[in-house]
Amino acid sequence: MACELSQSVLHGYLDGELDAARSSEFERHLETCRECASTLEAQESLRASLQRAQLREAAPAALRAKIRSSLPDAQPATSGRSHRGLQWIAVAAGIVVVMFVSWRMILPRQPYMTAGIGIEQVLDAHLRSLQPGHLTDVTSTDQHTVKPWFDGRLNFAPPVSDFSAEGFPLEGGRLDILNSQTVAALVYGRRKHLINVFVWPAEQRDSTFRTGVTRGYNWIEWRRGGMEFCAISDVAPADLRQLAELLSR
Repeated sequence: MACELSQSVLHGYLDGELDAARSSEFERHLETCRECASTLEAQESLRASLQRAQLREAAPAALRAKIRSSLPDAQPATSGRSHRGLQWIAVAAGIVVVMFVSWRMILPRQPYMTAGIGIEQVLDAHLRSLQPGHLTDVTSTDQHTVKPWFDGRLNFAPPVSDFSAEGFPLEGGRLDILNSQTVAALVYGRRKHLINVFVWPAEQRDSTFRTGVTRGYNWIEWRRGGMEFCAISDVAPADLRQLAELLSR
């Protein structure tokens, strides 16, 4: 018998539309419902594949010819026909401007964070970490093991916590390089997925969460307590948001 939550709740959870309480309730359901867990994993995989594919459809050459043929012939005379031609050009120019502005608005914002670190650098570091032997320098689920490991290796103390009870077990940590700066990378698990949380000092004041998608990977970044955080993974946006809220407590 099909689980009704796979139809009524799962897609809202995947799109980050559920509130924190409803998300937590559904995550507890996932622990016992193999159908929903399997469906969610398949949907996340499909979404990531489509985003990485970056499918585009080129406009046919016939479209240019059709537009040109719909415009009146250019005539040097100052007739009503010439006036209508100028009106057509003005309308076409207006359409181009509207399309350009709309295109700019729907593009995902690419944040340029403190210390000159951009999201592309964060994504590259995340992908490097997924190669065998690159994920952690210290492997432990104990925050009291991971946090002291950073002592003496960084000129700041990154906050380290284990959130196993909330579904985000600590996997370990490592040092990484972003824009020639050494940063801390905390690694968390989430239902067979891995999340990298990069942390480095920031002089700017605290900021709210900013989210986006780059090359099929979801990210969320924020500043709190003199630190900049950027979490990135192929998990659902709601998962990243929940982890960010836990780290910001």
